[in-house]
Amino acid sequence: MTVLLAGCGDLGTEAGLRFAAAGHRVVGWRRSPEKLPAEIEGVAADLGTAGLPPIPADTTAVVIAVAADSPTETAYRAAYVDGVSHVLDALERDAVTPRRVLFVSSTAVYGDANGGWVDESTTAEPGGFSGRIMREAEELLHHRLHGTETAGIVVRLGGIYGPGRTRLIDQVRNGAAVIPDAPRYTNRIHRDDAAAALVHLAGMEAMPAQVYLGVDNEPAELGEVLRFLASELGFPEPPTGPAADARNGNKRCSNALLRSTGFEPAYPSFREGYREVLTGSGVRHR
Repeated sequence: MTVLLAGCGDLGTEAGLRFAAAGHRVVGWRRSPEKLPAEIEGVAADLGTAGLPPIPADTTAVVIAVAADSPTETAYRAAYVDGVSHVLDALERDAVTPRRVLFVSSTAVYGDANGGWVDESTTAEPGGFSGRIMREAEELLHHRLHGTETAGIVVRLGGIYGPGRTRLIDQVRNGAAVIPDAPRYTNRIHRDDAAAALVHLAGMEAMPAQVYLGVDNEPAELGEVLRFLASELGFPEPPTGPAADARNGNKRCSNALLRSTGFEPAYPSFREGYREVLTGSGVRHR
Protein backbone atom coordinates (compact mmCIF):
# COMPACT_ATOMS: atom_id res chain seq x y z
CA MET A 1 0.00 0.00 0.00
CA THR A 2 1.19 3.49 -0.85
CA VAL A 3 0.80 6.76 1.04
CA LEU A 4 1.15 10.00 -0.91
CA LEU A 5 2.34 13.09 0.95
CA ALA A 6 1.23 16.02 -1.17
CA GLY A 7 3.51 18.59 0.39
CA CYS A 8 6.42 17.10 2.27
CA GLY A 9 8.06 19.75 4.41
CA ASP A 10 8.98 19.32 8.06
CA LEU A 11 5.60 17.96 9.20
CA GLY A 12 5.07 15.83 6.09
CA THR A 13 8.55 14.35 6.36
CA GLU A 14 8.03 13.35 9.99
CA ALA A 15 4.68 11.78 9.08
CA GLY A 16 6.30 10.03 6.12
CA LEU A 17 8.98 8.47 8.30
CA ARG A 18 6.26 7.15 10.57
CA PHE A 19 4.25 5.75 7.65
CA ALA A 20 7.41 4.07 6.35
CA ALA A 21 8.17 2.59 9.78
CA ALA A 22 4.67 1.08 9.72
CA GLY A 23 5.52 -0.72 6.50
CA HIS A 24 3.99 1.57 3.87
CA ARG A 25 5.54 2.72 0.64
CA VAL A 26 5.73 6.49 0.96
CA VAL A 27 5.86 8.97 -1.93
CA GLY A 28 6.59 12.60 -1.09
CA TRP A 29 5.83 15.53 -3.37
CA ARG A 30 7.89 18.68 -2.84
CA ARG A 31 9.76 21.23 -4.91
CA SER A 32 13.13 19.97 -3.68
CA PRO A 33 12.68 16.18 -3.36
CA GLU A 34 16.44 15.63 -3.02
CA LYS A 35 16.13 16.91 0.56
CA LEU A 36 13.92 13.99 1.61
CA PRO A 37 15.29 11.01 3.57
CA ALA A 38 15.76 7.69 1.81
CA GLU A 39 12.62 6.21 3.38
CA ILE A 40 10.49 8.60 1.29
CA GLU A 41 10.42 8.43 -2.52
CA GLY A 42 10.81 12.07 -3.45
CA VAL A 43 9.07 13.44 -6.55
CA ALA A 44 9.40 17.03 -7.75
CA ALA A 45 6.03 18.78 -7.61
CA ASP A 46 4.51 22.20 -6.98
CA LEU A 47 0.97 21.91 -5.67
CA GLY A 48 0.21 25.46 -6.70
CA THR A 49 0.38 24.49 -10.37
CA ALA A 50 -1.77 22.17 -12.44
CA GLY A 51 -0.37 19.05 -14.05
CA LEU A 52 0.92 17.23 -10.98
CA PRO A 53 2.94 13.99 -11.31
CA PRO A 54 1.24 10.62 -11.73
CA ILE A 55 -0.29 9.15 -8.57
CA PRO A 56 0.56 5.50 -7.80
CA ALA A 57 -2.46 3.30 -8.54
CA ASP A 58 -2.32 1.56 -5.15
CA THR A 59 -2.42 4.80 -3.12
CA THR A 60 -4.61 4.24 -0.07
CA ALA A 61 -4.12 7.55 1.72
CA VAL A 62 -3.20 11.08 0.66
CA VAL A 63 -2.02 13.71 3.14
CA ILE A 64 -2.12 17.31 1.88
CA ALA A 65 0.28 19.24 4.10
CA VAL A 66 1.39 22.44 2.43
CA ALA A 67 2.71 25.80 3.60
CA ALA A 68 2.26 29.18 1.98
CA ASP A 69 5.37 30.82 0.54
CA SER A 70 4.58 34.11 2.30
CA PRO A 71 1.94 35.52 4.69
CA THR A 72 -0.15 37.02 1.90
CA GLU A 73 -3.64 36.26 0.66
CA THR A 74 -2.33 35.37 -2.80
CA ALA A 75 0.23 32.93 -1.42
CA TYR A 76 -2.32 31.32 0.91
CA ARG A 77 -4.80 30.81 -1.91
CA ALA A 78 -2.15 29.26 -4.15
CA ALA A 79 -0.99 26.88 -1.41
CA TYR A 80 -4.27 25.80 0.12
CA VAL A 81 -7.22 26.29 -2.22
CA ASP A 82 -5.30 25.69 -5.45
CA GLY A 83 -3.24 22.97 -3.79
CA VAL A 84 -6.27 20.97 -2.67
CA SER A 85 -7.94 21.45 -6.04
CA HIS A 86 -4.92 20.30 -8.01
CA VAL A 87 -4.40 17.19 -5.87
CA LEU A 88 -8.05 16.19 -6.30
CA ASP A 89 -7.80 16.88 -10.03
CA ALA A 90 -4.80 14.53 -10.23
CA LEU A 91 -6.69 11.78 -8.40
CA GLU A 92 -9.55 12.08 -10.88
CA ARG A 93 -7.16 12.23 -13.84
CA ASP A 94 -5.43 9.02 -12.80
CA ALA A 95 -8.64 7.28 -11.64
CA VAL A 96 -7.12 6.64 -8.21
CA THR A 97 -9.56 6.23 -5.30
CA PRO A 98 -7.71 6.35 -1.98
CA ARG A 99 -9.45 5.30 1.18
CA ARG A 100 -8.81 8.70 2.77
CA VAL A 101 -7.58 12.18 1.91
CA LEU A 102 -6.38 14.27 4.86
CA PHE A 103 -5.99 18.03 4.63
CA VAL A 104 -3.88 19.80 7.23
CA SER A 105 -5.77 22.96 8.19
CA SER A 106 -5.52 25.31 11.18
CA THR A 107 -7.42 26.35 14.28
CA ALA A 108 -7.25 29.84 12.75
CA VAL A 109 -10.57 28.99 11.06
CA TYR A 110 -12.28 29.74 14.40
CA GLY A 111 -11.05 33.30 14.86
CA ASP A 112 -11.45 34.71 18.36
CA ALA A 113 -13.64 33.15 21.08
CA ASN A 114 -12.80 35.51 23.97
CA GLY A 115 -11.04 32.70 25.81
CA GLY A 116 -13.96 30.27 25.47
CA TRP A 117 -13.84 26.63 24.43
CA VAL A 118 -14.22 25.51 20.83
CA ASP A 119 -14.46 22.06 19.29
CA GLU A 120 -15.44 20.48 15.98
CA SER A 121 -19.10 21.48 16.44
CA THR A 122 -18.23 25.16 16.87
CA THR A 123 -19.09 27.33 13.88
CA ALA A 124 -15.92 28.40 12.10
CA GLU A 125 -15.82 32.19 11.86
CA PRO A 126 -12.33 33.17 10.69
CA GLY A 127 -11.04 36.52 11.82
CA GLY A 128 -8.51 37.04 9.03
CA PHE A 129 -7.69 36.00 5.48
CA SER A 130 -5.57 33.03 6.56
CA GLY A 131 -8.44 31.35 8.40
CA ARG A 132 -10.91 32.30 5.70
CA ILE A 133 -8.82 30.74 2.94
CA MET A 134 -8.16 27.62 5.03
CA ARG A 135 -11.91 27.29 5.54
CA GLU A 136 -12.49 27.64 1.81
CA ALA A 137 -10.01 24.83 1.16
CA GLU A 138 -11.75 22.64 3.76
CA GLU A 139 -15.11 23.18 2.10
CA LEU A 140 -13.62 22.44 -1.31
CA LEU A 141 -12.25 19.12 -0.07
CA HIS A 142 -15.57 18.01 1.39
CA HIS A 143 -17.57 19.20 -1.61
CA ARG A 144 -15.36 17.41 -4.12
CA LEU A 145 -15.27 14.13 -2.17
CA HIS A 146 -18.95 14.11 -1.19
CA GLY A 147 -20.65 10.98 -2.50
CA THR A 148 -17.37 9.26 -3.44
CA GLU A 149 -15.68 6.25 -1.87
CA THR A 150 -12.96 8.48 -0.43
CA ALA A 151 -13.33 9.98 3.05
CA GLY A 152 -12.16 13.57 3.32
CA ILE A 153 -10.68 14.45 6.72
CA VAL A 154 -9.73 17.93 7.85
CA VAL A 155 -7.19 18.16 10.67
CA ARG A 156 -7.17 21.63 12.25
CA LEU A 157 -3.79 21.92 13.94
CA GLY A 158 -2.93 24.37 16.66
CA GLY A 159 0.44 26.15 16.70
CA ILE A 160 3.12 23.60 15.83
CA TYR A 161 6.34 23.70 17.83
CA GLY A 162 9.27 21.34 18.08
CA PRO A 163 12.71 20.92 16.48
CA GLY A 164 13.44 24.07 14.50
CA ARG A 165 10.17 25.67 15.60
CA THR A 166 11.33 27.74 18.55
CA ARG A 167 9.66 31.15 18.12
CA LEU A 168 8.64 31.56 21.79
CA ILE A 169 11.97 30.22 23.04
CA ASP A 170 13.80 32.70 20.83
CA GLN A 171 11.63 35.57 22.09
CA VAL A 172 12.47 34.75 25.70
CA ARG A 173 16.18 34.40 24.95
CA ASN A 174 16.49 37.67 23.04
CA GLY A 175 14.37 39.69 25.44
CA ALA A 176 11.49 40.27 23.02
CA ALA A 177 8.89 38.26 24.99
CA VAL A 178 6.05 40.20 26.62
CA ILE A 179 3.50 38.64 28.95
CA PRO A 180 0.08 39.99 27.87
CA ASP A 181 -1.51 42.24 30.47
CA ALA A 182 -4.83 40.50 29.73
CA PRO A 183 -5.09 36.68 29.74
CA ARG A 184 -4.77 35.12 26.31
CA TYR A 185 -5.22 31.40 25.75
CA THR A 186 -3.12 29.64 23.15
CA ASN A 187 -3.26 26.17 21.62
CA ARG A 188 -0.34 24.16 20.37
CA ILE A 189 0.85 20.71 19.38
CA HIS A 190 4.34 19.23 19.19
CA ARG A 191 5.45 18.49 15.63
CA ASP A 192 5.87 14.80 16.44
CA ASP A 193 2.35 14.54 17.87
CA ALA A 194 0.92 16.31 14.83
CA ALA A 195 2.64 13.78 12.55
CA ALA A 196 1.50 10.87 14.73
CA ALA A 197 -2.09 12.11 14.61
CA LEU A 198 -2.03 12.19 10.80
CA VAL A 199 -0.72 8.62 10.65
CA HIS A 200 -3.33 7.50 13.19
CA LEU A 201 -6.27 9.07 11.35
CA ALA A 202 -5.09 7.80 7.97
CA GLY A 203 -4.97 4.21 9.15
CA MET A 204 -7.53 3.71 11.90
CA GLU A 205 -10.17 1.10 11.19
CA ALA A 206 -13.22 3.06 12.33
CA MET A 207 -14.81 5.53 9.94
CA PRO A 208 -13.34 8.94 10.73
CA ALA A 209 -15.22 12.15 11.33
CA GLN A 210 -14.92 14.92 8.76
CA VAL A 211 -13.03 17.28 11.09
CA TYR A 212 -10.64 16.87 14.01
CA LEU A 213 -8.84 19.39 16.19
CA GLY A 214 -5.15 18.58 16.47
CA VAL A 215 -4.00 20.17 19.72
CA ASP A 216 -2.51 18.92 22.97
CA ASN A 217 -4.50 18.25 26.13
CA GLU A 218 -4.02 21.64 27.75
CA PRO A 219 -4.80 25.03 26.21
CA ALA A 220 -2.41 27.37 27.98
CA GLU A 221 -2.42 31.02 28.91
CA LEU A 222 0.46 32.63 27.03
CA GLY A 223 1.90 34.26 30.14
CA GLU A 224 2.15 30.85 31.83
CA VAL A 225 4.05 29.46 28.84
CA LEU A 226 6.48 32.39 28.77
CA ARG A 227 7.12 32.19 32.52
CA PHE A 228 7.79 28.47 32.19
CA LEU A 229 10.25 28.97 29.34
CA ALA A 230 12.07 31.74 31.19
CA SER A 231 12.42 29.50 34.22
CA GLU A 232 13.67 26.55 32.18
CA LEU A 233 16.18 28.75 30.35
CA GLY A 234 17.38 30.47 33.52
CA PHE A 235 16.19 33.89 32.38
CA PRO A 236 14.22 36.48 34.36
CA GLU A 237 10.47 36.56 33.92
CA PRO A 238 9.51 38.59 30.83
CA PRO A 239 7.83 41.96 31.43
CA THR A 240 4.08 42.42 31.34
CA GLY A 241 2.51 44.84 28.92
CA PRO A 242 0.33 45.33 25.85
CA ALA A 243 0.92 42.43 23.51
CA ALA A 244 0.63 42.26 19.75
CA ASP A 245 -2.67 41.10 18.32
CA ALA A 246 -3.23 37.40 18.80
CA ARG A 247 -2.37 35.60 15.57
CA ASN A 248 -5.09 32.97 15.94
CA GLY A 249 -7.44 34.55 18.47
CA ASN A 250 -8.04 33.94 22.17
CA LYS A 251 -9.65 30.51 22.53
CA ARG A 252 -9.31 27.11 24.12
CA CYS A 253 -9.43 24.19 21.68
CA SER A 254 -10.59 20.74 22.80
CA ASN A 255 -8.95 17.57 21.48
CA ALA A 256 -11.62 15.30 23.00
CA LEU A 257 -12.83 13.98 19.64
CA LEU A 258 -9.33 13.08 18.49
CA ARG A 259 -8.57 11.35 21.79
CA SER A 260 -11.86 9.43 21.54
CA THR A 261 -10.37 7.60 18.54
CA GLY A 262 -7.63 6.15 20.75
CA PHE A 263 -4.97 8.74 20.01
CA GLU A 264 -2.95 10.14 22.91
CA PRO A 265 -0.24 12.78 22.45
CA ALA A 266 3.26 11.93 23.61
CA TYR A 267 3.53 15.53 24.82
CA PRO A 268 0.22 16.21 26.59
CA SER A 269 1.11 19.81 27.45
CA PHE A 270 3.62 22.51 26.56
CA ARG A 271 5.74 21.54 29.57
CA GLU A 272 6.72 18.09 28.34
CA GLY A 273 7.04 19.29 24.76
CA TYR A 274 9.20 22.34 25.38
CA ARG A 275 11.43 20.43 27.80
CA GLU A 276 12.11 17.98 24.98
CA VAL A 277 12.87 20.83 22.58
CA LEU A 278 15.19 22.56 25.04
CA THR A 279 17.05 19.36 25.82
CA GLY A 280 17.41 18.47 22.17
CA SER A 281 18.56 21.94 21.10
CA GLY A 282 21.12 22.32 23.83
CA VAL A 283 19.85 25.79 24.82
CA ARG A 284 18.28 25.00 28.16
CA HIS A 285 20.49 27.54 29.96
CA ARG A 286 22.04 30.74 28.74
